[in-house]
Amino acid sequence: MNTLEKVRARAVAIWEEAGLMDERIEVTAAPLTVEQAIGKPEGHDFPIQKGKEKLMEARFKGARGQAFTDTYGNYRGKLSDISRLDLTDARSKAVFVATLNAVMRSLDRAEGTIHCKDAGPAECASRIAAHIREKHGSPKIGMAGYQPAMIKALSGEFEMRVLDLDPDNIGQVRHGVRIEGGEATEDVLAWAGLLLVTGTTLANGSIDLFLTGKPIVFYGTTIAGAAELMGWERYCPCGS
Repeated sequence: MNTLEKVRARAVAIWEEAGLMDERIEVTAAPLTVEQAIGKPEGHDFPIQKGKEKLMEARFKGARGQAFTDTYGNYRGKLSDISRLDLTDARSKAVFVATLNAVMRSLDRAEGTIHCKDAGPAECASRIAAHIREKHGSPKIGMAGYQPAMIKALSGEFEMRVLDLDPDNIGQVRHGVRIEGGEATEDVLAWAGLLLVTGTTLANGSIDLFLTGKPIVFYGTTIAGAAELMGWERYCPCGS
């Protein structure tokens, strides 16, 4: 059983205990536009702005949950249907993760399931260096996921290496840090003292690569519900 399947097993147990599985409640998910998702932040190189990702949004009993994904589409179904989705399918992963966030939010078991907008990404980045120093000291940081504002905020204070899968980013130097591709993953994991990992790894199925036993901080809204279920540290101070 991989990590995403373990997350689902824990989620379904909660849904069953809350009596939600047999209720005729629809959960919908639809890709948001750039402005709906993140507003108008500083900078223009976020993956969603470049068309590389979409933000799926699930709504459940008035609560909302989101998940970044590059495989998206509309979905409607009951929680019992979602509990049986094929998690080897990329779109189904994103639907499940967005749904998990919405349901956990509806049960008051998760916060920050909605992505921040406008000045939020810059504010989030401005606080991350202090957060890491307080919680982890001065580690060498291996970052998975291209988040330009965070790279800018951290690169002046920490040794860091950044991994990304977008060929448009790989090989580029951003704020003094060269973006490395997936082939460098093993080397970066061995080198780093702390892993800073995008929650999108849960939705794309790559999260198991980074659960090595080293200290890890996940960031973003995508992993909100799973972080609460699994006891993972998550940094997302500006999500709503």
